[in-house]
Formats: sequence, C-alpha cells, structure tokens
Amino acid sequence: MDRTDFFFVGQQSCSVRPCLVDDKKIGSAAVLATGTFISLLPQVLLGPFAGALIDRWNRRKIMIMADAIIAFATLIIVVLFRQNVIQLWHIFILLFIRAVAGTFHMTAMQASTSLMVPEKHLSRVAGMNQTLNGVVGLAAPPLGALLLASSPIFVVLSVDVITAVIAIAPLIFILIPQPVNMVESGSASVKSVISDVKTGFRYVFKWRGLFYVLILAAVINFLLAPVNTFIPLLVIKYFNGGVWQIGWFETSTAVGMILGGVGLSIWGGFKNKIITSLTGVFGLAVGVLVVALAPQQFIWMAIAGMGITGIMIPIINGPFMAIIQSKVEPEMQGRVFSLVSAICGAMMPVSMIVSTPIVEQFGTQSWYLMSAIVCFVLVIIAFFVPELIGIENNHVVTQNLKVESISTSD
Repeated sequence: MDRTDFFFVGQQSCSVRPCLVDDKKIGSAAVLATGTFISLLPQVLLGPFAGALIDRWNRRKIMIMADAIIAFATLIIVVLFRQNVIQLWHIFILLFIRAVAGTFHMTAMQASTSLMVPEKHLSRVAGMNQTLNGVVGLAAPPLGALLLASSPIFVVLSVDVITAVIAIAPLIFILIPQPVNMVESGSASVKSVISDVKTGFRYVFKWRGLFYVLILAAVINFLLAPVNTFIPLLVIKYFNGGVWQIGWFETSTAVGMILGGVGLSIWGGFKNKIITSLTGVFGLAVGVLVVALAPQQFIWMAIAGMGITGIMIPIINGPFMAIIQSKVEPEMQGRVFSLVSAICGAMMPVSMIVSTPIVEQFGTQSWYLMSAIVCFVLVIIAFFVPELIGIENNHVVTQNLKVESISTSD
C-alpha cells in the first residue's frame, strides 16, 4: 500500500522524503508527519480542479509539464543541499510544488489510458501497472539506503531529476489521443472550471453505482490506511523485533503486489469487474486478520498476512480503475479520477487521528482486528446492493447530464 493511486487502498510515497530524515537537519517524527500531510494536500484539495483542467487541456503536454516541474523542484533542493543553505521551509514549499505537479501527472495518465488501450485489456494493463508499483516498492528501499550510505543527500536526490527527464523523453514522441468532445482550453475561465468541478460531483452522485463504490472505497481507506503506518509499532512492541523485521514486512507486501499484479495481468479478473474488486477486498481483510491474530512467537505468520494484503491490492484497484476507464466518457475521466483520488486520499489523515488513541489504549492488533471484521461485513453488504454490483450497466451518460443541467439552470 505504497503509491499515490488511491482507490480502494493506497498510501503515498515521495522521493524527496529522504531529505526530511537527514540527521543534520531534522530528527522529528512531527516533521515527517507534516511532510506527508503536505504531499497529500494538493491531491485532496486541488485534485478536483486539476481534473477539470485535465479534461480541457492536452493531456500529453500536461504530463510533460508536470514531470518537468517535478524535476525542476527537485533540482532546486539539490542545489540548496549542495550549497548547504537548505532550510525546512524550503523543503516543505518544494514538496508542495512537486505534489501539485504529481496530482496533474497521475490523473492525466489515468485518464489517457482508456484512449490507448482496448477495453477488454484495461484490467490486465492495470495489473501490469500494479506489478511495476510492487517492483518499485521492493527495489527502492534497499537502493535508497545504499545511496544514502555511500553518497551525500544531494547526489541521492539528483537521481530523481534524472528519472524525471527519462520519463519526459518518451512523451515527446508518443502520440496520446485526446477526447473527441473535450472543451477547448481557451474557454478555461475560473467560472467555467468551477462549473466543470460541479459537473464532476454531479456525475458521480447521479451514477449511483459509482457513488456507492466511492463510499465503500473511502471507508476501506479509512480502516486500512493505518495498517502500514503501525507496522513498526507492531514489530517493536508486540513481536519484540527490530529494523530487519520491519523490512521483512515491507518486502512481503511488495512481493505480494508483484504476484498479484502479474496474476491480474494474466487472468484479467471476472467478467463483472466489481466482483473481482470485492473479492480482493475480502482477501485483503483475510490478510489483515492474519496479522491481527498472529501469536507473539509467530512473526512469520504476520509477515505472511502482509504478503496476502500485497497480493490483493492489484486485485482490488486494477478492476476498479478499469471500470472508470471503460465506462466514464473520456472527456469526464480527469474529473472522476481526481475526485475519487481526493476523497480516498483524505481518509489517511482522518483515520490516523481516529486510530491513534485507540491503538494507544487497546494495542495495535485492536485496530487490525476491527478493520478486518468491518471489511468482511462491508463486502457482504455490497453484494446485496444492486446499483453497486451492476455498476457497469447503470453508468451516467454525459450528454444526459448536460441536458439535465441546462434544464435545471433554466
């Protein structure tokens, strides 16, 4: 659970974060928490507006510009570290800028996939993306630790600049189709963008199946966002482990994501995609339950439980992404993706505020156990909600939404 693609489950990561733990500058958990909050803020508050603009502007150019801004912001941090004049507020400001650009990039990429991939292969492509996320989650920590141990921080951050440039290069030559009915960028006034955002909210609300799935995703994110966060606490205080054991938990999750992504890319999921996602939620709850019930002397059992959760993340997220990409009109996908991402992303800080006192009072396993049980109940309820199970057959048509909007305004 370690990417920016919040759907049913997710967690944010940031390549600038190593500079927040540089022992010459910072040594506070509060600073790390603040950095995480700043990296989430654009996704939650600006995401719907970014989605409206993405539905108006050229998506290939947006991705190029976003990657360029990310590279430039990181380059500034590199220079500040190199000159030894870096301050905490520098990092926070540039982290925010990177997060804003990242919000545009991720949404534009998600909204462009349906224009390039046949509908029948969308779940498989999503599975491949989840596999790559797992590979990154598996390889990045040891490689990052190796670089931090052998090189100055500005050298480590320079790698991020290089990778951003590498990401831009293919986009210059790849043709990304634009939605046929997209609005010309010249009309993107403040009033029209706000109107587009409202249309996005109305679209999701009127598509009852998507609305119910979004509520379900928000609740599941609320329950499961703390699971990864509390792993160090669980390992140290309950299993009497240390850094190596914490690493095994993270490795198990990453390996699980790779296996789950590969499996989904080969299998493709059930014909009814939401059934595949709900099956994944059930499996995820099983994994969390195994972690919650693992005896103190059987840490391997908890590690295996985290591996199960890793396998299920692609099974959950991939089909749900494919539903949006296949059923939402291309000119609406930026708004829908950004709205889903914003609502689910907002659950992380809320859940941490609620879960922390509960964990302190009753132990880490209490939250894990409660989360697993509630997830089981939610899956059972979901199967009895026709609009949710039939989400692919009751989607809103943009033309009807616009006609209704016009008649209402009259």
